[in-house]
Amino acid sequence: MFAKSGLVYRPLPLPDRASLDDAQMRQKAAENLAVMARRHSVREFSSRAVPLGIIEDCVKAAGLAPSGANHQPWHFVAVRDPATKQAIRAAAEAEEREFYAGAAGEEWLAALAPIGTGADKPHLTDAPWLIVVFAQRHGELDDGTRYKNYYVNESVGIATGFLIQALHRAGLATLTHTPNPMKFLNVLLKRPASEKPVMILVTGHPAEHATVPAAAKIKKPLAEILTVV
Repeated sequence: MFAKSGLVYRPLPLPDRASLDDAQMRQKAAENLAVMARRHSVREFSSRAVPLGIIEDCVKAAGLAPSGANHQPWHFVAVRDPATKQAIRAAAEAEEREFYAGAAGEEWLAALAPIGTGADKPHLTDAPWLIVVFAQRHGELDDGTRYKNYYVNESVGIATGFLIQALHRAGLATLTHTPNPMKFLNVLLKRPASEKPVMILVTGHPAEHATVPAAAKIKKPLAEILTVV
């Protein structure tokens, strides 16, 4: 929560200034690419526990993401309670059964076929943590004044990217899961109606028998995702 008295413009010298030469920057970029090339979306998770402190540090990293007007319009709910995970799974699978029964449409289902997904979501109870990402439509100052948030979707998307990278670099696997609709998450996790659930980020250690669909390893080449002007 922001203190209204602190919301004034005051420039500060840039902290933590990095000064790397071109070779050092190239090395850092290559090292990060090598790490992220080993990131995979996983659907089979081990029940091996993950300490809360690791999740907290990764969420702290997500909280450092840039956001519209620095309003930080996000809230993360980290769920490890087995009963709550079971309730989330039951509600999510109910939505997924309708989705795969035809609500999605033939084109969408055909697009998902190479990924091998279905209505059953055992990862929602197998994984030690579910991190549910909420987008906040508005915030509140310390004096109770409500204010509008800006660029909410963009800001939350950036923060979620930070979170996924932090979890991966901590040695954990992740899966982004977006049942539709997701309002049941507000109810189960007691979040206000002003917050919109964006996704469930499943995280933990991959199971010994974990696989990834071959189609998921097909990535667009640089020439298709980058234009230099």
